[in-house]
Amino acid sequence: MPDPSNDLLVSLYGARHRLCPTPNPALHLVLSLEREIDLIELEQLCDAVGWSRRPLRRVRKALQHSLLCVGLWRHHTRLPKLVGFARCTGDGVVEATVWDVAVHPLYQGAGLGRELMDYVIAELQTLGVDRVSLFADPHVVGFYEGQGWELEPQRRRCAFWYAP
Repeated sequence: MPDPSNDLLVSLYGARHRLCPTPNPALHLVLSLEREIDLIELEQLCDAVGWSRRPLRRVRKALQHSLLCVGLWRHHTRLPKLVGFARCTGDGVVEATVWDVAVHPLYQGAGLGRELMDYVIAELQTLGVDRVSLFADPHVVGFYEGQGWELEPQRRRCAFWYAP
């Protein structure tokens, strides 16, 4: 697939999109908080990472009440595919909490989780947020610690990020 034009990317993903580096030049992955998240695609992503299903009406409401919803998309001009996701809640001024961080297993291990979290933090910083917390399953808290997040004293589920 040839490199997509910036105009095309803006039309599909919004002006604040970010391309992710990939080792495969034919694969284009795009982070966006402006492209609408399709509930069925999100449910399929959650299934792929092994999360239990939630009622779609509740998921819709959670997304509507989120401060940010970020999608990681495998670019295709006709039908981009959701391969990663994160959302944040908070006051939008001082503090935020990151929820539901997921990267499809076929795309894990290539640094995309780090790209996703870097994008989330950058977008929160544009709002002026300087304290971020997150809750994660115990087997993935080390991922966040490796990115500079501070773990709670028992080092089990909670991590914190503070603006420098």
